[in-house]
Amino acid sequence: MFDRQAALFLYAISPVHLGAGSAIGIIDNPIQRERHTKHPCFAGSGIKGALRHGFEALGGDPKLIHLLFGPPASASGDLHAGAVSIGDAQLLAFPVRSLRGGYVYTTCPQALARTQRLMAALGITAPWVIPEVKEEQCLVTHTALLSSDSKLHLEAFEYHAHRSEPLAALGADLAQRALPEGEAYDFFRTKLARDLVVLSDTDFGYFVEHATVVEPHVCIDEQTGTAKKGGLFYTENLPPESLLMAPLMASATRNPQADSLAAHEVLMKMSLLVNQKLLQIGGDATTGRGLVVAKVVEG
Repeated sequence: MFDRQAALFLYAISPVHLGAGSAIGIIDNPIQRERHTKHPCFAGSGIKGALRHGFEALGGDPKLIHLLFGPPASASGDLHAGAVSIGDAQLLAFPVRSLRGGYVYTTCPQALARTQRLMAALGITAPWVIPEVKEEQCLVTHTALLSSDSKLHLEAFEYHAHRSEPLAALGADLAQRALPEGEAYDFFRTKLARDLVVLSDTDFGYFVEHATVVEPHVCIDEQTGTAKKGGLFYTENLPPESLLMAPLMASATRNPQADSLAAHEVLMKMSLLVNQKLLQIGGDATTGRGLVVAKVVEG
């Protein structure tokens, strides 16, 4: 059992590609998605692997890697489970291009309710009022985003907008919890609180499936310096400004041959390691992909 829990918020500041490993559509390298919602997600194994790989670069003591994350399978004489567990990251807010304001942070009742439920399981109280929204309608707090006829225009679609006071409180609470502190994030905390838009589950599902970043790539022939025939392929990325949340849990260390660390000590070390730090997760690291900023909120 894991005795200490925290919420790990992950805010993308570059496109992020955590690959699904297989493709059945026109995109050759799709991102990971939940089977039942089709919402983009980060597998917990990918997040944990990235933290283990970058442990020393983040300032961690290399002597603690096996103790916290578990030894490699090749260490047959010293096998034990790690003391850190990281679950899958669920999508909470997704950026969508807006006619006014550049872009907005969209979410939906389903995403909010699932996040609230997960936070409650981690011992974190989130007194959010989950709204109800009909299809082709939306809830906003910032009326400057709207046209003269009270319509919100996202991509090529328009929505009947309704102003919501409870949404203003929810957005402010979320911005304070999920985004890092400091002047560099003042603009984004303000924008998340002000430009949070609630769509219906159906409308939100359309954007998270069809408004991701899809980039064409080619393979170059080393001899000619030109593109190889048939070398064109497409890679999908989660767009920057996306916000996800994963459970971070800790137990006491399990290696009988080393000094034991209690669960609260393990969680403290992980929190100090990643809180408000820049992480790289997923593929295409050499082209600047996968940059996310972490925020740890303890239960």
